[in-house]
Amino acid sequence: MSVFAQAKPTLKIGFVDGWSDSVATTHLAAAIIRSKLGHQVELVPLAAGIMWQGVARGDLDMTLSAWLPITHESYLSNFKDKVEIVGANYPGAKIGLIVPDYVKATSLTDLNDHRADFENRIVGIDAGAGVMRKTEEAIKAYGLEMRLLPSSGPAMAAELDRAYRAKKSIAVTGWIPHWMFAKYKLRFLADPKNVYGAEEHVDSVINPGLNTKAPAVVAFLKKFSWKPEEIGAVMLSVESGFKPEKAVEKWIAENPERVAGWVS
Repeated sequence: MSVFAQAKPTLKIGFVDGWSDSVATTHLAAAIIRSKLGHQVELVPLAAGIMWQGVARGDLDMTLSAWLPITHESYLSNFKDKVEIVGANYPGAKIGLIVPDYVKATSLTDLNDHRADFENRIVGIDAGAGVMRKTEEAIKAYGLEMRLLPSSGPAMAAELDRAYRAKKSIAVTGWIPHWMFAKYKLRFLADPKNVYGAEEHVDSVINPGLNTKAPAVVAFLKKFSWKPEEIGAVMLSVESGFKPEKAVEKWIAENPERVAGWVS
């Protein structure tokens, strides 16, 4: 092969920096694309809406952080003619209100009865996030007399940690996959009106141009899907202080058959 053969193009992947599942999945995919498929990869942290827009415009080649069919429904309806969904990289995703296992409330319907335990508040994440919009809908649908406090993913997790260690009641807007489930005993509050929607999946979404730019990468994305305990292990490593690159490097070294199955 000629030494002047064209180098493979650098690929840009958009991800949501505050979401531990997005960080874990994106870094794992990037490490595999670099080491097994020979592309340089640039990771671009963005808010979810701008991430979708970037893939639609071709500023980004892909994202592995599309929550469908509910959470990112509005982004998909805006950009569906300009992006391509190649498959679910995490099938059992879910959003909702999460409480520690020791909390008395079990459902959104009985949250008002216990609202004083929660200091009449729900601890949220970034104001524009899908789970925040759904929580505003839930407050109306269930007539909750509680305030939704916006913060960020890390700030919400810090509040949860403080409350959990003090055995205090706390309700947070959250989702699975998340490292919190590997660290604490938590559960979702039942949502009989189905405001938060049923189980979701996290999908890999590409700009259609990637099919000609890097067909082997598209083939990998179609096969790439991992399990709750796999993503949980990487997320908890990162949360415990490992750099994401190191956490995924360790996981790849320990799971060669899984990786081989995705890139063969």
